[in-house]
This record gives sequence, C-alpha cells and structure tokens, in this order.
Amino acid sequence: MIRKKKEIVEKLSVPKADRRTLNNVPDPDQIRVTADRRGLSDSPGENRDQDYLDKLRVLGLRYLADFDVLIQTRSNAGKTVVKARAVDISATGLLVELDAGADSSVSVGDTVRMRFEIPAGTMPEGFESTVKIDAIAVRSETEQQEDSEKRMVAFQFAKPLTEYFQKKRWGYSVYMGSSMLFVTVAFIMLMRMESFIYFKYNMFLYLYSLAAAVFLLTRYLFGALYRDVPINPDYTPGVSIIIPCFNEEEWIRRTIISCMNQDYPIDKLEVIVVDDRSTDRSVEEIQKAIDMIHSMAERFGTRERLKMVVLPENRGKREALVKGVEMAKHDLVVFVDSDSFLEPTAIKHLVQPFQDPQMGGVAGRTDVENKFTNSITKLQSVRYYIAFRVIKAAESWFDSVTCLSGPLSCYRKDLVLQHAEAWLNQKFLGQPATFGDDRSMTNFILKTHRTGYQDAAICSTIVPSKMNVFLKQQMRWKRSWLRESLRAATFIWRKEPFMALFFYIGLIVPIAAPIVVLYNLVYVPLVYQIFPGTFLMGLLLMAMLMSLAHLMFRKSKLWVFGFVFCLYYEFVLLWQMPVAWVTFWKSTWGTRETPQDVEARLKKEMRKKNKKRIWLPF
Repeated sequence: MIRKKKEIVEKLSVPKADRRTLNNVPDPDQIRVTADRRGLSDSPGENRDQDYLDKLRVLGLRYLADFDVLIQTRSNAGKTVVKARAVDISATGLLVELDAGADSSVSVGDTVRMRFEIPAGTMPEGFESTVKIDAIAVRSETEQQEDSEKRMVAFQFAKPLTEYFQKKRWGYSVYMGSSMLFVTVAFIMLMRMESFIYFKYNMFLYLYSLAAAVFLLTRYLFGALYRDVPINPDYTPGVSIIIPCFNEEEWIRRTIISCMNQDYPIDKLEVIVVDDRSTDRSVEEIQKAIDMIHSMAERFGTRERLKMVVLPENRGKREALVKGVEMAKHDLVVFVDSDSFLEPTAIKHLVQPFQDPQMGGVAGRTDVENKFTNSITKLQSVRYYIAFRVIKAAESWFDSVTCLSGPLSCYRKDLVLQHAEAWLNQKFLGQPATFGDDRSMTNFILKTHRTGYQDAAICSTIVPSKMNVFLKQQMRWKRSWLRESLRAATFIWRKEPFMALFFYIGLIVPIAAPIVVLYNLVYVPLVYQIFPGTFLMGLLLMAMLMSLAHLMFRKSKLWVFGFVFCLYYEFVLLWQMPVAWVTFWKSTWGTRETPQDVEARLKKEMRKKNKKRIWLPF
C-alpha cells in the first residue's frame, strides 16, 4: 500500500478585508477625512509622530478568528457564563457569534469578563496566549443564515491587548530575556578565558574558538547599538517597485496589492510586474490584480502607476529585474520578491537612508509570514529575525551590509543600470551565475558606495515548509554566499577597518566549522577518550544567544526554536558547507525550473539512459 504524502497547508494570519483595497494610500483630493473607531482622523493636516501612527494602525488591524470564547456576565440573578465563537479580533476588541439562547444574557453596554486563548497564527507573532480581560459590549446585530439567525456582538477591551500583554507575558519576556542574555554573554567571556590558558596546546583550535566568540558577541553588540534612520516627512523621493515573477500564482496577487497599498505620495510611487514566462496561471492572476486595482477611483492614478510586462522567453530573475529597472521612471528602484508582502509604511522607512548621497542600497527587514505552519517554518522564523535584526543591523552600523536581500531592497537606479551588463553576464568558473542575484548586486554597489538596513521597513515572505525544498534552498544560499564572499574579499579591506576585519573572520569561521566540529566531537573523544563537554557547552550558549535575543525583541513563544535551529544547523546544515566547497560553481536553483535546471535534468536523464545501455545484455 502506497501512502500519499500529506499536503501541507500554509498557516497564515488573515486580516479582515477592508472595504477600500488601497486603504493606506494617501488621498490626493483630501476627500477621505473620516475618523476611525479610536478617533484618529485621516485628515492630512494633522501632524503626528510616525511611531504613534504606526502603533494606532496596529491597534486597528482586524484578523479573522475561529476560537471559543467564554463570557462571564453579572446580573441581579448572579454570574452567568456564556459560550461564544470568535469571528474576528484586533488588539482593541473582539467580534463574537453567540450561541442560540444566549440573546438575553448579553446586552449593549454590559461590562463582561472574557476568557479565550488566541491560537498561534491568528494574530501576529507574540499574541498567541491565554487572555482574561474585561470588555464592554458596544454593538449587537442579528445575521440571517440559511435556517437560523445568529447574533453577533462586538466587544471593546478595557485595555488594548498590547498594553495587557506588556504587563503580563511580554514584560516577563523582556526582563527574563535581557537578564539571561547578560548572564550568557558573561559565561561565554569566562569560557573564552580558557582559550588563552590552553592556547599553547592547540594554537589553531583555540585561535578559532576566540575568533568565533568575538565575532559572535560583536554582532550582538553592534546589533543592539543599531538605530533606524528616522523618517523625514519632507523626504519622499520617487520610487519604482519591481516585482519579478516566475510561477507564483498563489501569492503574486497579494504581493502586488501590498506594494500598491503604501502610505506614500501617489505621484512618487509606481509598481512594475515583470513575468519571466511563467508556466502556471501567474500572468492571469497578475492581470486580475491589475484590473481590480485599476478599477479604483481615478484620483489614485492606478492606471499610470501599475503595469505588467511579460518577457518573450524565460531568461531568469536578473533579466526580469533589469527589464523592470529600464522601464522605471523614478531614481530609486525597489526589488520585491513575488512571494513577499510589504507593510504599508515599508517604502516610507526604506528610502530614508538615501538622504546620504553615498548610500547606494538599503535592505528592509524580512519576517516569515507562514511561521506557524510547522516546525520547519518555526525554525526559519527565529533564524530570519536574528539574521536581519542582529546581523544586518550590526553591518549597517558600519554602512556595509553585505547582502541586500531579495524580498525587499532599494537601490539607486543609475547604479543598477551601470552594473546591469556585468550582473547579467556574470560567470564563475565558466558557469553562468544565475542565483545569488541579491548578494551579487550588493557586491557591485558596496564596492563604491555604502549599503544600509532599515529595521522598520518590514515585509514578510513565504518560506519553504517542506524539508527537501528547504535543504535545496540552503544549499543554493551556501554556494552563493561562498562565491560572493570570495568576490567581496577582494575589496572589503578598503572599507572601515573594524568591519573588514570581522568580515574576514566571518568568512573563515563558517568554512572551517565542519573541521572544528569533527575534531571536537569525533577525533578528541576517540583518540583522547575525553567527553567534549566544553565544546557542547559552547554550542548551547550560542543557541541561548539566538533564542534569548528573539525572546527579548519579539516576546514570542517561538524563541525555543532558536535552540532547535542551532542543533539542526550543527548536525545537518553545517555539512552542506563541504559540499558547497566542491560544487559552488554550479548554477542550478534546485527549487525551480530555470534553463540551467532543465539542462542539468536532461544531462542526468541522459546519463541514466547510457548507464542502462551499458548493462543491457547483448
């Protein structure tokens, strides 16, 4: 009996649909001046701090929900507990569907005690928890269904969930995370004192140990010191968003809408979708999204600001990006992957570092959208956050971010066009360099300009939820990292000396890691009969740094997956590095049918046929 593999369903939080598709786009005619339910006016004349506005926007976001709610009411007859079902939820309130017969128990104006558990994935990361909170019934209505009536009641919480969690789990997370992080760092420093003591016995091993510890700790130090470039309301340069698409029918519609629905002047923002000859229904989905957005009010100028082009043949992601840049009418171009979704203020934050004329490119932060799908995506969620909020933030301290990541990055248009031909025709050991496009373009920019990072410029992306796809992606990334790091090593010494020093350390440490792990976990126990307790303790402390930093910043229950990721990296992903050493010239993606993948597949099939011919009996 052949078992069918269980289909993986991505678990995403689903925002409640707004009657206005482009609800965050500034109204040029100032017609839209209604106030929201917290009393915040849309009137453009009001000058408010951006952080304050961002917080209010988060409070107003509603998400579709489906979980049990217990409502405790009080009356002269005593306490009554009513069971209901959540329909949608925000940080400030909850809409529920009451069970039949509960009509007389809850009335508008009643103050009740609510108890419910927000399932993981219903709201953004950090909200998954049990809630016991007072609320007031503010609205009630009856909905007619097929054979019955359902009563819907909206409740407003006594305090926003953000404030509630800050005094509950979030507050404890910050205190625990920060204090334990301090202890972990102190313990690592004490352990490294051992390296000085035993340095004479094994110079290579203990030098590596010292270098790895210093490199790791400085990343967290400078990541903590990092600050965003604040928003200058008078700085809104023209921006062209380029979305390259290949076989992304499931997500491309949402990507396009998120790029158009930006809190940015409409005359300074355009979106260009370039389809690289998809073989699925991507073009159809793109056209549907464009038609729907074009139907918006003319005052939003959507017909002039959103367009699509389909390449005559599949040419690869770089060709699609360059085609979009050539069509762009603005001086800044933003590259957005076709399965990435921008926050409404992403572009506004992303462009701010370009007030410095020497800034050539800026990366935004990428979160994992499908983080709660399974254990594979949870591992990646912690890794992504640390990679951006700590590693890229530390590099940005020196204006030398070494990878402006594909999901969301901004460049000066003239610099991209200047390097376009070399980028398109890049080869390594005679093979076309098809992947690693983000690292490759970053190297071209970084050689002559500064590169930065904006943590408040946020997008989310869909990551692999299948193990085989994840491993292929990681192998591709390691090959591109190795290839482009060797390129960067030829010029990075001209940058800030401290940054250059740690770049070279950061290049050597991962390459040498498999040898060091084999020595400590295999050679030492077998030859010297010594249990590698110190080395394993070092791995544990490294895992604690990642997990505790995630706990402190994100206040999420996913922090424990930092430990799991570090173990998984040491025993699985690390051993992709030796393979990358001897195959980093390969140009196949492994996760999509590029021309190079097709060629490699045909060669493999031909080898199999030839092998069969050899063994056929005469």
